[in-house]
Amino acid sequence: MENTIYIGMDVHKDSYSLCCYCFDRDKVEYQQTIQADYRLILKYIERMRKNYGSDSEFICGYEAGCLGYSLYHQLTDHGIKCVILAPTTMAVTNTNRVKTDRKDAANIARCLAFHTYSAVYVPDEEDNAVKEYLRMRDDQKLALKKVKQQITAFVLRLGKRYDGGKTLWTENHLNWLHKLDLTELEREALDEYLITFYYLKDKLERIDMRIEEIARSERYQESVGRLGCLLGIKSHTALSLISEIGDFRRFEKASCFAGFLGLVPGEHSSGGSHTRLSITKAGNSHLRRLIIESAQSFSRGEVGYKSKDLKKRQAGNLPEVIAYADRANERLRRKFYRMTLKNGINRNVAVTAVARELSCFIWGLMTDKVA
Repeated sequence: MENTIYIGMDVHKDSYSLCCYCFDRDKVEYQQTIQADYRLILKYIERMRKNYGSDSEFICGYEAGCLGYSLYHQLTDHGIKCVILAPTTMAVTNTNRVKTDRKDAANIARCLAFHTYSAVYVPDEEDNAVKEYLRMRDDQKLALKKVKQQITAFVLRLGKRYDGGKTLWTENHLNWLHKLDLTELEREALDEYLITFYYLKDKLERIDMRIEEIARSERYQESVGRLGCLLGIKSHTALSLISEIGDFRRFEKASCFAGFLGLVPGEHSSGGSHTRLSITKAGNSHLRRLIIESAQSFSRGEVGYKSKDLKKRQAGNLPEVIAYADRANERLRRKFYRMTLKNGINRNVAVTAVARELSCFIWGLMTDKVA
């Protein structure tokens, strides 16, 4: 009979720690640390065939991390089965507070064998390219935010305060920065900051135009249009969801999708005691942040009101899709106002609750559960 061998791999930038586990021997063995080269993993597997038999099947696995999907593709391209494990879903067998690469590899091997984990979805080449482009855009946005903070702090250290209102980075605020009475060297420093600010601002505008082009492509247009019917979800968020989730039908129900995003509350129950905790924050933290940002949109505006921008995004979609999205938008706005104004619940808690329910409506839209 064919023997299945599970190879746990604790991977880092410079080294891989490998080990084997099989049910017949019920122990972790043949532990080895190698350089970070997939070809050495292939050689390791060939050596293991001599120990376990030529008819053995090998399944490799490693935690999602710095290597992304590159090692997965390198191994699968050579006919080796490989799994990427979601770290927050793995069972932890090491409880003695001793953490080493070898112990981590052994834990991965046991998780593979007993299936005490959830596998990470591996997107195809085009979806992965879109995902990386969108995350690059987020990095540029973060850089722009940092430059704004640096300019604000620099001006404040010089004792200058903008009295044109609370809203910064408007045309009036930028004109005020350019007209500040500063020494020659202070002006030079501020101008260098502003050069970086304008460069990143123009770059983001160009990137956002490219994202709109991608969203209008044949591959993504219909799905982006559907998600755009929901309040707070535009091309960037919609493309991120589509490229990183792939097939939404792999989640059995809406609550499973919310759980994948870490938006469901944790629980600590023992005996007759039941304690509800904050959200689990398991799964994809990037998508969770985007959906919570989208949920902020439900904290503004009248219930039932549709802006010109939302009407434009909904145009061209099926009537049942628009009706479903309108029900979701109205329900979530009412939910936020009820929680904050009537029940006095903290605003951030209310936004998170809205985000959890928004994720359920997203699942419904993308799985045709709009009836």
